[in-house]
Amino acid sequence: MDSKKEQLYALLRANPYVSQQDLAQQLGLSRSAVAGHIAALTRERRILGRAYVLPQARPIVCIGGSNVDRKLRSLAPLQMRTSNPAALRETPGGVARNVAENLARLGLPVHLLTAVGDDPAGRGLLGQLQQLGAQTGGSLQAADAHTGSYTAVLDLSGELVLALAHMELVERITPDFLRLCAAQRAQAGSLVLDLNLPAASVQLLIEEARTSGQRLSAVAVSQPKMERLPEDLQGLDLLILNRDEMQTLSGLRLGSERAWQRALDQLRARGLQRLVVTDGAAGLRLAEQGGDLQTMAAAAVPVADVTGAGDAFAAGVCAALHHAPEDLAAACRLGLRLAALTLQTEHTVHPDLTPEFLSHA
Repeated sequence: MDSKKEQLYALLRANPYVSQQDLAQQLGLSRSAVAGHIAALTRERRILGRAYVLPQARPIVCIGGSNVDRKLRSLAPLQMRTSNPAALRETPGGVARNVAENLARLGLPVHLLTAVGDDPAGRGLLGQLQQLGAQTGGSLQAADAHTGSYTAVLDLSGELVLALAHMELVERITPDFLRLCAAQRAQAGSLVLDLNLPAASVQLLIEEARTSGQRLSAVAVSQPKMERLPEDLQGLDLLILNRDEMQTLSGLRLGSERAWQRALDQLRARGLQRLVVTDGAAGLRLAEQGGDLQTMAAAAVPVADVTGAGDAFAAGVCAALHHAPEDLAAACRLGLRLAALTLQTEHTVHPDLTPEFLSHA
């Protein structure tokens, strides 16, 4: 170790409940010197308050939709306005839920705040995440509504042709509901919302992040729901969306580098800090705070099913930023790896993800 402060930090990582007296004895320091090092680590945000809570131990709180995904894959070339033979597969889904499952499978601390029906589907969605180690306390379980559903029609190659979303329950994640689960959000190391949330709830979360300094990321879900972002984006650290959603948000056709720069300038004028725009097989563009747009290629992989790949990408970015908040480029590289894995399976979330995946990232 380079210094007593770093030795002290290592001891805190091993035992967050160690007393200052024990630290002083183990390091051969005075109590006042230990207190000084702890104060310095707190200022650096390497420890957080009483019991020396480490940032990495605080959960990533995901807020947004949960539903049942129904994937209908055509067994022959699709023909419009007539019946088509298809294979059906049902899996857990919802953007925030998918992100939470990816993170849980990677071994990260996760808390999902969502809305489901008090029915077998809703109980199954929450129970499956709990079995993976994620927390779901504070989520809404409505007795008077069915759990949401997302039905995707895929062509022979696994590409999305049409999607139908029944997501009414997520509209109940109102500002009043969010205030009721303020305790769950207060413990977050970072927050991730999806734009299924009502516009007023998105605005509240951005305003709270602006005040609290908590890192907040937003994940887009569709072009129509881009309007749920408020005009003032100060407090939103990162926006993840695809090219079509970016065009809708900016009102620009992104056919030139000049148009891309204009779109980025628009969002920065609204207060956005960082941006990632995915573009399928073409890769992505990213912009660090105050930096230029950068491009990043995506690996060419055989596609079994595109459903969930974007959510896997978002989860990879959030997982990397949980450990290294300043390195967006490295986070995007991890996101692309998770997306590539997910594209190669018919599962919405790759079932073979483990914490070891992060250790080799």
